[in-house]
Amino acid sequence: MKKPTSRFSGSDSYIATGELTLAVNAAVTLSRPLLIKGEPGTGKTQLAQEVASALDRPLFEWHIKSTSKAQQGLYEYDAVSRLRDSQLGDSKVQDIANYIVPGMLWRAFESDQQAVLLIDEIDKADIEFPNDLLRELDRMEFYVYETRQLVKARQRPIVFITSNNEKELPDAFLRRCFFHYIRFPDRETMEAIVDVHFPGLKKELLAEALTSFYRIRDVPGLKKKPSTSELLDWIKLLLAEEIPPEALRSDDQKVSIPPLYGALLKNEQDVHLFEQLVFLNRRAGRPG
Repeated sequence: MKKPTSRFSGSDSYIATGELTLAVNAAVTLSRPLLIKGEPGTGKTQLAQEVASALDRPLFEWHIKSTSKAQQGLYEYDAVSRLRDSQLGDSKVQDIANYIVPGMLWRAFESDQQAVLLIDEIDKADIEFPNDLLRELDRMEFYVYETRQLVKARQRPIVFITSNNEKELPDAFLRRCFFHYIRFPDRETMEAIVDVHFPGLKKELLAEALTSFYRIRDVPGLKKKPSTSELLDWIKLLLAEEIPPEALRSDDQKVSIPPLYGALLKNEQDVHLFEQLVFLNRRAGRPG
């Protein structure tokens, strides 16, 4: 029987750079949360999922919203259900524990096997949200006041915290984390990522698609640059519509409007900016 590993080295479905695997394993060794920042679509969320799969650990995912509160990750007291049951004469209202709903931290703490805990997009919540989790992440325990119960982690989970860098996080919180910024993949790394999702893709189509993709990303002033996941969606559409490589090629080596560009540009401002740039390039290329 294969012995479970405690080190991550990437997977068949996730291309991890050397820096990223070092960061993951360092965070595991130090027993510190790994704070991962980077552009949307660079695989931050998927990383936690892949680590859990590769290390054969249970995964608990807490996806943060703008309205999320730290308490929800610990537990919630369902007072509404208790009131309803009381009105119906249900005997279980005598035990308040029946109305305590464990959150993702509680579930990860109670796991018999060391778990992977993902706190996804923490920067969506208000500025006090990270500070409200300091004690729980430090001591790996919290108190349930309604039942007078102290919940302690059976095994310290491997904690991944992702951020799209939309707002600054408190210094006290940052001090407790190991940090890694996922840089946007260079062309060589992107080729490897595409190959995982589209093995056997013709080299000519891949080359032209990547050239068009990076030219679009290099357009100055874009509000939202296309991401890795959007590139993969675009290539899927190119294959489905049987778009030939030459349809992506620009004769003057300048940025041009590629087919199905709606998979890459997702707002009117960027589409207008892109079309304006293409128009100016064509105009500049005309003989005087």
